[in-house]
Amino acid sequence: MTIGSLAPAKEKKAGKSKQVADEKAPLLPLKQDEFEGELDGFNGASYAGAVFNLSTTVVGAGIMALPATMKVLGLGPGILMIIFMAFLTDASIEMLLRFSKAGKTVSYGGVMGEAFGKFGRILLQICVVINNVGVLIVYMIIIGDVLSGTSSTGVHHSGVLEGWFGEHWWNGRAFVLTVTTLAIFAPLGSFKRVDSLSFTSALSVALAVVFVVITAGITIVKLINGSIPMPRWMPHVTDMASIWNLFTVVPVLVTAFICHYNVHTIENELEDSSQMQSIVRSSLGLCSTVYITTSFFGFLLFGEATLDDVLANFDANLGIPYSSVLNDAVRVSYAVHLMLVFPIIFFALRLNLDGLLFPSARPLVLDNRRFALITVALIGIIFLGANFIPSIWDAFQFTGATAAVCIGFIFPASIVLRDPYGIATKRDKLLAVFMIVLAAFSNLIAIYSDAYSLFKKSEVSPRA
Repeated sequence: MTIGSLAPAKEKKAGKSKQVADEKAPLLPLKQDEFEGELDGFNGASYAGAVFNLSTTVVGAGIMALPATMKVLGLGPGILMIIFMAFLTDASIEMLLRFSKAGKTVSYGGVMGEAFGKFGRILLQICVVINNVGVLIVYMIIIGDVLSGTSSTGVHHSGVLEGWFGEHWWNGRAFVLTVTTLAIFAPLGSFKRVDSLSFTSALSVALAVVFVVITAGITIVKLINGSIPMPRWMPHVTDMASIWNLFTVVPVLVTAFICHYNVHTIENELEDSSQMQSIVRSSLGLCSTVYITTSFFGFLLFGEATLDDVLANFDANLGIPYSSVLNDAVRVSYAVHLMLVFPIIFFALRLNLDGLLFPSARPLVLDNRRFALITVALIGIIFLGANFIPSIWDAFQFTGATAAVCIGFIFPASIVLRDPYGIATKRDKLLAVFMIVLAAFSNLIAIYSDAYSLFKKSEVSPRA
């Protein structure tokens, strides 16, 4: 579903005016036949490669905040919410793919343009840029937390490098992120085709599974030893404020499943594009399993001490043999996972920003100067954001309650209600209304609850 200025699309129907074709052209990613002559040796992406790329888009930083959502909701409602969000995500992607085929468009932006014109396309591009910048900032924050340490709730949690070598200028947050950016993000962010990232995506999914397996193993050993209590299965509700607080997890859960902006890009590179819905379901099933397992064992392991970024909890003695080795294995494996996820989210970000700034320019893949300038500018902005935003929860709340909920649910549902091709069923429209009402209501309450909490903190701090 990535939109951006990759290449003009061929006219889909005979008789369409040149003006309409020209308006669509900058929005559409390349189809497989349009790669020929531009990218030698590419004969279409495989099913497995597409599943890995889409799974990598889904399983990013959101997994680290999910144990904290269990602390708010309790395990029972928390797990049910993950499953519910997976089904809702599948439904919204199915809507987009069906309407794309009906209109013979090959991008999220193409469908938005058909339904709402130029304004709808631009609004989508803005939301994708906001969401992806926020998500990539979160990735850098977590990598910085893992390698250089963080101070959360007034307590310092040491990073892996600090634990290995002590405190030095070269393992400080700014320097470590600078080296990571130049040595990893910049080279991987320079690929011009998303299928080029299929190997790193497969490796990133494997590392996420390693993280889950180690966390589960540690938790099971401690359960057998009787050293951790069973966690809450239901939320702790005492007053109205605690009820409002339950809704603060919605933006985090929404952000955890957002992958819509990459679906069309992945589909367009497939050998057989009819497999896309099956690929989506395989990916969501894999990701939901990883999410549920991580949330369950992460909250079980740390209980009420679970931090917004659960990786920061892995800096203390776990009370089992080889504790320090396991801590480092968990943190390093997931830090490397995020480094490998970064380029696939960045790919969509660059395309959408280019389409927003240069809607009528020549394809980005053919303009090396523009490609390099946008890449450098975006990486610089993300780097600065990661050094000035204190918490991943803050970033998730902002992107999840604004851009992510629009990309994932409000825009697909709005396309169905607009029904530009006359194919929406009564069930489609009822589901679309449900998505919009649920998304708008939940996120308005989440924003209110966050603002209320900040207001209360500002009242308390002067008297402290």
